[in-house]
Amino acid sequence: MATTHQANKTQIMSGADILVQSLVDHGVEVLFAYPGGASMPLHQALTRFSDRLRTILPRHEQGGGFAAQGYARSTGKVGVVMATSGPGATNLVTAIADAKLDSVPLVAITGQVTTRAIGSDAFQETPIVEVCRGITKHHYLVTDIAELPRIMKEAFHIASTGRQGPVLVDMPKDIQLEKAAVNWDAPLNLPGYRDSIPPRARLEQIKQVAAAIKLAKRPVLYCGGGVVSANASDELRIFARKTGIPVAMTVMGLGAFPSDDPLCLDMLGMHGSVYANWAIRDCDLLLALGVRFDDRVTGKLDAFAKHAKIIHIDVDPSELNKNKPAHFPIVSDVKFALQALIQAVEGGQDLDSWVAQCQQWKQEHPFKYDQAFDGILQQHAITELSRLTQDRKTIIAVGVGQHQMWSAQFCKFRQPRRWLCSSGLGTMGFGLPAAMGAQAAHPDALVVDIAGDGSFQMNIQELATCYCEDLPVKVLL
Repeated sequence: MATTHQANKTQIMSGADILVQSLVDHGVEVLFAYPGGASMPLHQALTRFSDRLRTILPRHEQGGGFAAQGYARSTGKVGVVMATSGPGATNLVTAIADAKLDSVPLVAITGQVTTRAIGSDAFQETPIVEVCRGITKHHYLVTDIAELPRIMKEAFHIASTGRQGPVLVDMPKDIQLEKAAVNWDAPLNLPGYRDSIPPRARLEQIKQVAAAIKLAKRPVLYCGGGVVSANASDELRIFARKTGIPVAMTVMGLGAFPSDDPLCLDMLGMHGSVYANWAIRDCDLLLALGVRFDDRVTGKLDAFAKHAKIIHIDVDPSELNKNKPAHFPIVSDVKFALQALIQAVEGGQDLDSWVAQCQQWKQEHPFKYDQAFDGILQQHAITELSRLTQDRKTIIAVGVGQHQMWSAQFCKFRQPRRWLCSSGLGTMGFGLPAAMGAQAAHPDALVVDIAGDGSFQMNIQELATCYCEDLPVKVLL
């Protein structure tokens, strides 16, 4: 945290200025904010920090929420969105739920009616903390300005540690306007929060996994968004190449392992490749990293990897044995677990016949389309886009629908955080604003929204934001 203003312990600031100063202190460079009556002091405060903080005005609060997600998903930083009370706050609900299901670090700030009016059905009042209780990682209704510096520190800490997710901060208008002396050194007060220090696999667990790998004849790595969130893509590549184990990915995990690597089995599951699903069917050891055994991946749970010993490594203990019982459930930061496994496993394992079988399936049953068709099929257009952009920094965002699955199948990703997809919630209208947020974070990148006409129209108003904010997002419709 920045310390330039902290030396003066008797500094008097308004609640709005404290909140915006907190954003600056936490390294926020861009936020997406739509104004309203109950959040007006916050927006006035943003103008006083405009030299340090870029405020982008979306044309709808949901667009702002997805733009903040695009920023977060493409950078790994906490995304920030701001809305007013009542309808402004409820317009954020879908984006907050989306962030919760996909474990995206997000801080959503909402204006609220004055504290004395709360509960009176005042104009533009909704109990947004209650509305969002089940779809946030944590939530705050600020009723004491003295607690605000601590609350903002906690919000960013909770959003970005452990299994990442959205945190809601609801700010009554009188707290925004009130002035008080600021204690920037207020300590965190999170007695029940155990994710401050990432959990780490124990040495004996690592040894057990290494022993299981040594005995396996047909192992498969099943990798999800947790690998990307943990910034563990480099470790995954080293581990897979050292052991020679083929890698299948969920739709959230695409890019964690390069699609042009011989060990890559691409996406598994309902819309996945034949070869990935057959490899899962026949494997004798399944190493599940940062995944949740989602129904779109597993289908019938008792038939999924039914011949395999299952090792499940995840930072969130609630995911272990939730859907599919694991023989070795391990609560651990995935990056740490892979680093330890790289040291523990022996290279040169004889998996040649298994890898050859997987590669044969891959050759015989590729993703394909009718190339004799006299015209341009959607799959062909997506394939060409992927080919034409492979030599430059390209970020692909998608809406939800058939075009989303074609994009997952025919786009080739070699790096993480280049694929932005509403996976758990499956929200139409995600693509354009997510691309907008990614473009704000990466002005040097080519950012493309691959959209279906339904998804595109759901947040089409964000074209105006792209124009006014000089965000040159491309759309493949």
